[in-house]
Amino acid sequence: MENKLVIGKALLKYMSFKKLSNYLLLFSSFQISRLLGKPKIWGYPTTLSIEPTTSCNLRCPECPSGLRSFSRPTGMIEERLFRDLIDQSKDHLTFLHIYFQGEPFLHPKFLDMVSYADTNRVFTSTSTNAHYLHEKNVAAILSSGLKQLIVSMDGITQEIYEDYRIGGNLEKVKSGLSLLIQKRKESKQLFPRIILQFLVTGKNEHQIPPLKEWAVEVGVDELQLKTTQIYDFENGSPLIPSDHRYSRYLPKGDGTWKLKKKIENKCWRMWQGAVFTWDGRMLPCCFDKDGQYVMGKIGESSFKEIWKNETYSEFRRQLMQDRSQIDICKNCTE
Repeated sequence: MENKLVIGKALLKYMSFKKLSNYLLLFSSFQISRLLGKPKIWGYPTTLSIEPTTSCNLRCPECPSGLRSFSRPTGMIEERLFRDLIDQSKDHLTFLHIYFQGEPFLHPKFLDMVSYADTNRVFTSTSTNAHYLHEKNVAAILSSGLKQLIVSMDGITQEIYEDYRIGGNLEKVKSGLSLLIQKRKESKQLFPRIILQFLVTGKNEHQIPPLKEWAVEVGVDELQLKTTQIYDFENGSPLIPSDHRYSRYLPKGDGTWKLKKKIENKCWRMWQGAVFTWDGRMLPCCFDKDGQYVMGKIGESSFKEIWKNETYSEFRRQLMQDRSQIDICKNCTE
């Protein structure tokens, strides 16, 4: 709770009348769209995810970056394109996650991009596997203006950790995280807030108690126990936890599995935000990892033109009519 209050205060500091008005327009248009049964869009995205790179040092089995299985182009975002996206969105953007797929710290200009967004009064967050939290990077992180750092660590012992984070070194993660927290404390800074994210699977769920102890000991600001998205979940997987509190799926009783929550023909995310791939393609959602649903591309159209174009409108219309017919929605209950 304390961490959420600190983050909330930081978000408020970057808020403006224009951003607040935009948010109210988006929310109002979402509610009216639900009432009418057809999409109306007032305002522009209040949250964005921008992908620095598709490259990754690990080979996680439920991740296109880890599997090296993208069918879309791979690469690293040009700093010029990143700055253009910020320039076009900063007046209405309240939250920026500089991450989609890949390991952001592999981009040589990653922290420069963070600083550019922060200078333009945009709250910045990122996700990392924490293999690059060495002395030089830690100093740069603390001076970048980054407000939130999500660290993925799915095991408290090397054996369990590397079962999912294939190619990972747990001691490197732990020492890098400890270094960052220590240096932040020495510099008397509040940011970035450190969120330790643990994807609960059938292979690591027994490590939750010692994980909680370690999180307190090292001094992370928040521990999040997250459910794991599993491809082809219908036939089951050893990654589905036995404790269904930490699972997105439930057994149907015939050997197959179903989503725990019912899919409804609505999705606030389609009004609230969007995702940009490294090459400037605008996607509707972070579940579209392979870029099946491209709404438009920066350079060919402006940010605002894409957001309100017919392709996007038709996607929202389809979602409101029958969301179960959209591939990326079948494994999500928003």
